[in-house]
Amino acid sequence: RTLHIPSPAVRAPRTMSSSSALQRLAAQFSRQMASSAGGGIGRKVAVLGAAGGIGQSLSMLMKMNQQVSHLSLYDIAGTPGVGADVSHINTRAQVKGYDKDNLADALRGADVVIIPAGVPRKPGMTRDDLFKINAGIVKGLVEAAGKHCPGALLNIISNPVNSTVPIAAEALKKMGVYDARKVMGVTTLDVVRAKTFYAEKKGLDVASVDVPVIGGHAGITILPLFSQATPKVSLAPEELDALTKRTQEGGTEVVQAKAGKGSATLSMAYAAALFADSCLRGLNGQPTVECTYVESTVTDAPYFATKCKLSTEGVEKINEIGALSDYEKEALKAMMPELIAQIEKGIEFVKNN
Repeated sequence: RTLHIPSPAVRAPRTMSSSSALQRLAAQFSRQMASSAGGGIGRKVAVLGAAGGIGQSLSMLMKMNQQVSHLSLYDIAGTPGVGADVSHINTRAQVKGYDKDNLADALRGADVVIIPAGVPRKPGMTRDDLFKINAGIVKGLVEAAGKHCPGALLNIISNPVNSTVPIAAEALKKMGVYDARKVMGVTTLDVVRAKTFYAEKKGLDVASVDVPVIGGHAGITILPLFSQATPKVSLAPEELDALTKRTQEGGTEVVQAKAGKGSATLSMAYAAALFADSCLRGLNGQPTVECTYVESTVTDAPYFATKCKLSTEGVEKINEIGALSDYEKEALKAMMPELIAQIEKGIEFVKNN
């Protein structure tokens, strides 16, 4: 599935070709991302970390989603300005920006809470380095969500996702409001990358491509299942290995290309908007299937990403992995110690803090 944006009532004259093209793109995008809305139930979405690199783009994309009636933007600084800017977009959602002293108001009544808050990766930083900073940020925000909107679906983007999702779960368990169906790590960017790289390599129409991605959301814990890709195209061993490694290191590729000036913000915002749209569709009675990192019994890891059915209460069904190639079986085996260690690190953080 791709994002393709309500069409203005009046088209620009033919002489304004660039403006016309932009309007057509906007209309196409909106119809694709929220075609299920049809003027139905409006939902409140809160973006926590809305003034950051991911947050600003994500806020704009969520403003374009016709399933959203109220868009709540929170960050520790700069959010009233982001809120004012986004609010001028002529779509359904009412927008308000909240600063660091108004987190409760930002969350109250939210149906979906998207959390991209935290520091981004910089050259030379590992996800372990990120953990030391982002773990506390995520724990605090999730605790606030547990208090002010305990029934909301949580879409966790903040890295390292392999640890921050267990942190969220353990924090909510302490509060007595944990529901495993409602806590999801956003791994959609791995799927987006796998689709893009596979389509480019084999000359396919990317809009028709699907590649499941299982495991976690860091390095070797990311496992694209090209053996299950559609349309099915044969890959030479060296092609398979290169595509797998590029998908696993997609974040590093962007960090290095930006040369110290950022990480994957635009593609991450796009992927997060896709996943949030699927969550909203599910809430509104149109189940969807997405890969997401959740509490799971599919493997020995207590949290694991596979395809999941999203419905009115969040994750309705966690799909099995399915048949794997020998290459994928070895990769799955190799990832498990690292993935489990990262999960345990998140669990221990909550126990000790």
